Amino acid sequence: MTRTETGVDRIAAAFATAKGRAALMPYLMAGFPDIETSVAIATAYAESGADLVELGVPFSDPLADGPVIHAAATDALAAGANLHAVLEAGQRIAELLPVVLMCYANPLFARGPERFAAELAERGISGLIVPDLPLEESAGVLAACDAQQIALVPLVAPTTPDARLNQIGRIARGFVYTVSVTGTTGERAANTPDAGALLARVKARSPVPVALGFGISTGAQAAAAADAGADGVIVGSRLVRAVAEAVQNGSDPASTAASVVVELADALVR
Repeated sequence: MTRTETGVDRIAAAFATAKGRAALMPYLMAGFPDIETSVAIATAYAESGADLVELGVPFSDPLADGPVIHAAATDALAAGANLHAVLEAGQRIAELLPVVLMCYANPLFARGPERFAAELAERGISGLIVPDLPLEESAGVLAACDAQQIALVPLVAPTTPDARLNQIGRIARGFVYTVSVTGTTGERAANTPDAGALLARVKARSPVPVALGFGISTGAQAAAAADAGADGVIVGSRLVRAVAEAVQNGSDPASTAASVVVELADALVR
């Protein structure tokens, strides 16, 4: 990362130069099982074909997350992870690939949007996802992020009506995070059959790339998402589960996660 690069620039470049048909964005729970292992896992992501990384801030009440990610957040908090440590880890990871921080609204507003956005920029973190920040309450956070050229990434769902999609498209930065299902994060047996129609609706109203997440866990599902029109594919629960299983059986979490990312990346190249 050079001094002239902004977070918005880095995200745009990652999508434009993605190694596969869609940019691959694996999720990482910061501090699980500990901060140093988190950085090692992110390094493995970068070396295994990831184009960006979504870095989760552990939170006590993660309303958008299913049981796998919720459990990882609980363990990370119990191990002493806090926002400062996550941001410091994010700075190290940002040397490898663009980092999009996923943080719930409470830690953001406790710090203040202006300070929060400035700290992201100082550390080279490129974007911010706030899953519990409604469109109607986002103006202040958007202004703070715009001032630092950090991409505030909005979320849309299958239930989002077209009129609201138009509003979200006008304020979208970086990419639009398209939630493939109504529900929380978690692995699912197959992609929703309506993914193509949902992506088409979002892309018609978005000036930035559109990424699909929630439920994607296999290479076949990642490839199907790309074929359906996704510019990016986000995978979370499967990777967090792989890390948890590695911790339980005494194997290396980073190499275990890397094998999953390789599978996903290879599927997108075909």
